[in-house]
Amino acid sequence: MTGDAIAGDLRRGLPSVDALLRRGETDEWIGRWGREPVTMAIRRVLDENRRTLDGGGTVPDDDSLLAAALGVLETDRPSLRPVINATGVILHTNLGRAPLAEAAIAAATEVARGYSSLEYDLDEGKRGDRYEHCASLVCLLSGSESALVVNNNAAAVSLAINSLARGREVLVSRGELVEIGGGFRIPEVIEQSGAFLRAVGTTNRTRIDDYRRAITPSTGLLLKVHPSNYRVEGFVEETRTAELAELGRSVKLPVMHDLGSGLLFPDDLPVTLPEPRVRDSVASGADLVTWSGDKLLGGPQAGIIHGRAAVVDRLRDNPLSRAFRVDKMTLAALEATLRLYLSPELATSAIPVLRMLVTPVERVTERARAALSDLTAVAAERVTVASMRSVLGGGTAPGFELPSAGWIVSGSAEAHDSGLRAFDPPIVGRIEGRNLRLDFRTVREGEEAIVSAAVNRLIREEQGDT
Repeated sequence: MTGDAIAGDLRRGLPSVDALLRRGETDEWIGRWGREPVTMAIRRVLDENRRTLDGGGTVPDDDSLLAAALGVLETDRPSLRPVINATGVILHTNLGRAPLAEAAIAAATEVARGYSSLEYDLDEGKRGDRYEHCASLVCLLSGSESALVVNNNAAAVSLAINSLARGREVLVSRGELVEIGGGFRIPEVIEQSGAFLRAVGTTNRTRIDDYRRAITPSTGLLLKVHPSNYRVEGFVEETRTAELAELGRSVKLPVMHDLGSGLLFPDDLPVTLPEPRVRDSVASGADLVTWSGDKLLGGPQAGIIHGRAAVVDRLRDNPLSRAFRVDKMTLAALEATLRLYLSPELATSAIPVLRMLVTPVERVTERARAALSDLTAVAAERVTVASMRSVLGGGTAPGFELPSAGWIVSGSAEAHDSGLRAFDPPIVGRIEGRNLRLDFRTVREGEEAIVSAAVNRLIREEQGDT
């Protein structure tokens, strides 16, 4: 018999997918993962064995094949997974920015589970407007006449410019031509929105007269951009929103203020952030204000637009608004988040971003020290509680830091970092110098035991005791 024939006989010795699915243990797997994932795992194992047996060998028994399929099911995780943020960066863009409040999670889950009144007016029994679910709350909290929500702030800026200045010039201070995350730049956003950029003033100083002299019959919009991801110090001057709004009214041009992050914080928070307040921008007379839902608001990714009703209506009527619209889960989570702001005390306790910002460093230190009790004696010798500095992140409040505390894990920082990222759930820390730091300000309450278990495993494996 030839080698090919022998190899072919070996492959024919493997059981079928259906034969393995009929085994009793697969019933539990199907209940846990679903029939299709179990079938795919078994098929994957059989295909791998067919390739192996192509060169000869021994046909594995059914128990071995099922054990391999179970291994596939347990390790084949989705690529988008929850992680524990121990970096000390509260709005970590790479880790999904703002974690949602429980009320927002519950609201999104509820509307995802079945049908909803997304675009249906229950009182009138006819088609409704999806944006009404959040518009009234945005207006109430900001002091605006009208509001609109799109899928992120870049979309908000693009829709506004396209609606108000398509084919015309947009005047922006040179000091506000920022680049936001992912390499997106304000000049490119303006141009791709169908308008023409005209920079005024200088990088460090722009006065109201710079705008006034630049206005021509081709001007369509006066735009002010808050440079939230950097700051200029020293010999600087910027035009106030109120000045720009007054100029806009005098020449009948709309004035837009892109805040980037947006600050709806209560006035009596124990933390003062170097960010403009949403209500202040509206009160200054801006016709349109835009900002992000997933930064300082602590909600889902969204672009929040509000201002004078006549101006917002122009954006609402733009066909691009459909391309930028948000889905029912985003609207539900955003509405629930906004409702929390109706009670400042509730907002600071229920919204994770606000809670992280206002938690005293003493409390963070206390949590870091208490978690030491979950470490083994060997691991505890490698961990030190130390003072740290947390930051906001997400292109917000550059240079702003909060005193914090956490663990310094001595040893190979790179090995510990990769080891924690391989844990389930993955834990992302920060390497500084030669050690790994785990900042407990961004480790959420209830996650301390998971961090301790991961560090115990790291040190145990490092000692060679698996």
